[in-house]
Amino acid sequence: MRPTPRRRTTATGALIATAALLAVGFQAGPSSADPAASAVPASAQAGKADPGALPLSLSPAQRAELIRKQSATTAATAAELGLTAQEKLVVRDVTQDRDGTTHTRYERTYAGLPVLGGDLVVAESKAGATESVTKASKTVLKNVDTSADVTPAAAEKQALGLAKAEGSTKTDADRAPRKVVWLAQGNKPVLAYETVVGGLQHDGTPNELHVVTDATTGKKLYEWQAVENGTGNTQYSGQVTLGSTQSGSTYNLTDAGRGSHKTYNLNRGTSGTGTLFSGPDDVWGNGQASNLETAGADAAYGAGLTWDYYKNVHGRSGIRGDGVGAYSRVHYGNNYINAFWQDSCFCMTYGDGAGNAKPLTSIDVAAHEMTHGVTAATAKLVYSGESGGLNEATSDIFAAAVEFHGNNAQDKGDYLVGEKIDINGDGTPLRYMDKPSKDGASKDAWYSGIGGIDVHYSSGPANHWFYLLSEGSGAKTVNDVNYDSPTSDGLPVTGIGREKAALIWYKALTTKFNSTTNYAAARTGTLAVATELYGATSAEVKSVTNAWAGINVGARPGGGDPDPGGVFENSADVAIPDNGAAVTSTVNVTGRTGNAPAALKVGVDIIHTWRGDLVVDLVAPDGTVYPLKPFSSSDSADNVQTTYTVNASSEAANGAWKLRVQDRARLDTGYINSFKLTF
Repeated sequence: MRPTPRRRTTATGALIATAALLAVGFQAGPSSADPAASAVPASAQAGKADPGALPLSLSPAQRAELIRKQSATTAATAAELGLTAQEKLVVRDVTQDRDGTTHTRYERTYAGLPVLGGDLVVAESKAGATESVTKASKTVLKNVDTSADVTPAAAEKQALGLAKAEGSTKTDADRAPRKVVWLAQGNKPVLAYETVVGGLQHDGTPNELHVVTDATTGKKLYEWQAVENGTGNTQYSGQVTLGSTQSGSTYNLTDAGRGSHKTYNLNRGTSGTGTLFSGPDDVWGNGQASNLETAGADAAYGAGLTWDYYKNVHGRSGIRGDGVGAYSRVHYGNNYINAFWQDSCFCMTYGDGAGNAKPLTSIDVAAHEMTHGVTAATAKLVYSGESGGLNEATSDIFAAAVEFHGNNAQDKGDYLVGEKIDINGDGTPLRYMDKPSKDGASKDAWYSGIGGIDVHYSSGPANHWFYLLSEGSGAKTVNDVNYDSPTSDGLPVTGIGREKAALIWYKALTTKFNSTTNYAAARTGTLAVATELYGATSAEVKSVTNAWAGINVGARPGGGDPDPGGVFENSADVAIPDNGAAVTSTVNVTGRTGNAPAALKVGVDIIHTWRGDLVVDLVAPDGTVYPLKPFSSSDSADNVQTTYTVNASSEAANGAWKLRVQDRARLDTGYINSFKLTF
């Protein structure tokens, strides 16, 4: 049995949506809570996971029964969580660990209206005791005016205009405006309309634009695209076995053993399902793009490998865990160089690439796209800001995991994305996990503001984290591919193996992450999972921590600096007045020669509810101010626990350095827990 955590932990973040492996072009900062300490399980002492903490393989019927049982107790759960009388909980998904711990995902309603950004996960022990609660937002829902001043027609007009800018020619919304409570940004719930507009984007990708409009002012609150695109290898799997179905003298590309997954030929179309691949024999394609069946065979094979990976490794029966297969559509559009997942059709769709010569239908693409479906069915990471980057990274992470697990001799597992397709025209991959910046756009490490860039590039740090945790830093060769992975703090990371790294990410995705999880909350979730699986003092937890520090999210235990004389810290608590004057914590640097470095590390640990109203600066001994964190009304996460890097090379190293913090809004509290400089 896994030991019960010593205290309830509540993590927050804030949103909701769907995504692209190829960029076609909600920011929330780090929030963190240390994973609850636990005794080290005997199995973890040997480097093995605590069996009780592993995911339990549930049949679709068992999952349905768990959902039924949890749905019967939503009122009691809402009361225990202190929700208001007008709030109701709706069970979206249930998973279970082998020791009986049950993780239930809930959506919320208020006065019968959906609450966007109100999702939460409750973990209960086998005995029924609440162990943890992870919320997308901690804001209390009360006194929300549900009468709208803006008409649905005005909201629809706004959404249609925004969709037109993306290339849509639709004159009516696909889904008429519906009233919702918007809880995803700021500290105040807002009555809003959510409108969905279809059509096509500029590059031919289907459009499924969600627009949230303030029902009082008519202001656009948020928008996100709910079509998840990707791209990868094609025609490199060789001769493989596919699941098919025979009907009389005809064979269909329907995989009865994997949820009846079907593969369709769109034949250059952009709508509908197309035609189910069928024929007089059970042979599909000839390995050449000119044969339309070849792309169908590749897509079906990749989907089958992904289904098998999730079922055999993580005990998940299908994308939603209900045993139902999605479907695949190939030969989408004309010269369409992309592929995408659509939750609305529960399907993957693949273009044929430039000149219709290289269908984008390989193992890692299928795994990437199907994983978007798994993310939509579990954490539902909104496809924007930091959560959008984590959504994309999740698909890349499991694309690599499926590729390695598939063990196909023609397409060996690697930490490259799109390495066979040559989208760049020079033989290089689309993305690199060991050093994401090698693609020229992705980021190697987290920084404040990373949520403002394209999600395909903000995914880089999480991809980098997975590589570091799997293989470790430095130069090495895996399956004949050479890698050389750096760290943002220049210190080494010891890998724990790909299987353990993928298990930690999978369990965090399904039991800890929510719609608005950001990088710091992902760190919190993975550390909690590693603690549950291997124990708080395990080598695995240390490596998870160090891998996050290696991408500039959180610090290493003890600072991890090989030069102890280069670390100066003040751990005295300093209270931060609510909406008051700025306060400072001072570190006195002595014994250094010359100037401070061009990459001065500023370790900040601030405990504070709703971190968005904090302004954080570093003040040099001569009074020069280096801004670290700006005010942000949309950042509703808790705490500031990260390491910033500033160019302080013009400053003398010795002297009194100050961390200056000011709270610029009311109704929240906190304190500076510690402030550290690493030279």
